[in-house]
Amino acid sequence: MKLKIGDIVTGKISGIRTYGAFVNIDGVAEQGLIHISECKNGYVTNLEQIFQLGQTVKVVILDIDEYTGKISLSTRALQKTSYNLEHYHKKRYWTNYKNKIGFQTIAAIKPIWVQEVLKNIN
Repeated sequence: MKLKIGDIVTGKISGIRTYGAFVNIDGVAEQGLIHISECKNGYVTNLEQIFQLGQTVKVVILDIDEYTGKISLSTRALQKTSYNLEHYHKKRYWTNYKNKIGFQTIAAIKPIWVQEVLKNIN
C-alpha cells in the first residue's frame, strides 16, 4: 500500500506511551505515531482515557519522513472543532475616536518631550 500525506487510513493501536500512541496501519509494515498533541482538540492528560490497545482508529497521515520512513498521524484532524473559527476583533482606540483631533495631542506634548531629550543630552 502506497501512503501519501493527507490519506485517511485505518489501523489498530499497538502501543501507548506518555508522548503518543503507536498505530499499526492496515497493509503497511511501518508503525505510525499519533503524537499526544494530535489526539484530540484540547488538553490531554492521559492517552489511556482516549485509546485502548487493539482499538481500531481512523487517522490522517500528517507526514512521512523520507529518510527513516516514520509516519506521523492525527486523529484530531478528523474531528470537528468545538469552537468558532470566525473571530471578530473589535477595534479599540486609546482615545475617543469620535473626537476628530488628529495629532493635536502629540503636537501639544512634543515641546515637553524635546526639552526632556535636550536636558538628557547636555
